[in-house]
Amino acid sequence: MEQYLEVGKITNVHGIMGEVRVQPWADSPEFLCRFKTLYVDKTHWPIEVERARVHKNMVIMKFHGVTDVPSALAMRNAILYIDRRDVQLPEGAFFLADLYGLEVRDARDGRVLGKVADILTLPANNVYVVRGGERELMIPAVPQFVAETNPEEGYLRVNLIEGM
Repeated sequence: MEQYLEVGKITNVHGIMGEVRVQPWADSPEFLCRFKTLYVDKTHWPIEVERARVHKNMVIMKFHGVTDVPSALAMRNAILYIDRRDVQLPEGAFFLADLYGLEVRDARDGRVLGKVADILTLPANNVYVVRGGERELMIPAVPQFVAETNPEEGYLRVNLIEGM
């Protein structure tokens, strides 16, 4: 499992004091406000968060050392990461990044249906796109269809319905 996980992208400057607007890639923008340290781009250069707040589904962040518009502009389009060790997930919760590539098995007979190739994050619920089997499947990520999610063991067990 990857140590660093993408959580958002700096899209623009906010104001004149070095704040930036971050498009969050999490279940809620508030999630990003919990971190005191984030990591920038593929180098995972650590940067200290002085303050963060949610504004219109975006996160406004002020980083230590970024004090003006030019230094904030230099960060535009940067991808932000968290260190998974900084997160305590509730029991049964997992990062979507850990689901990519999981083997998908039929819960009834154990038959391998393919692997999770993509995850569509739709308003009602996520949908797992499964490829590599007989045909592509789109499986809603709800308890009716997902019997077991086990990233540690590398698989997902699903209940298929007629016509799937």
